[in-house]
Amino acid sequence: MQLLLVLIVIAGGMGLSVEAGLLGPLGGEVGDLWATFSIFGVGAALTFLLMLFFSPRNSPSLFAQPGWQLLGGVLGPVYVIILTVATPAIGIAMTMIGILAGQVFKSLIIDHFGLFGTPHRKIDSKRIIALFFIIAALILVAQG
Repeated sequence: MQLLLVLIVIAGGMGLSVEAGLLGPLGGEVGDLWATFSIFGVGAALTFLLMLFFSPRNSPSLFAQPGWQLLGGVLGPVYVIILTVATPAIGIAMTMIGILAGQVFKSLIIDHFGLFGTPHRKIDSKRIIALFFIIAALILVAQG
């Protein structure tokens, strides 16, 4: 099961690269904020349809949850705007490796301290080495 989830996550990462490739030219044509809006508009419509058919009818209200948990909705548009602006300037590979470096760095901190209610996963030498490899990849791609 864990291998299947890893493969799904890899496919999701591939999808983000495609999204970055689509957003750059779209942002150049209609503007960065309109491109971002289009991504979230289409995504919201699709999510709504999925909720209609697959969401449990007796799930707790979204608005009954702590407000800080809804802050992820603020981070999504910021991320997409960064993709839209950075991709045409530095390319998809640099953008994605930079995003990955930031994600891994912050993820190690979140895991280590068990932030946001996640299980504690201590930072060890293997995780630090993995982060350094990602940073090395970023440097190599930047020089290439």
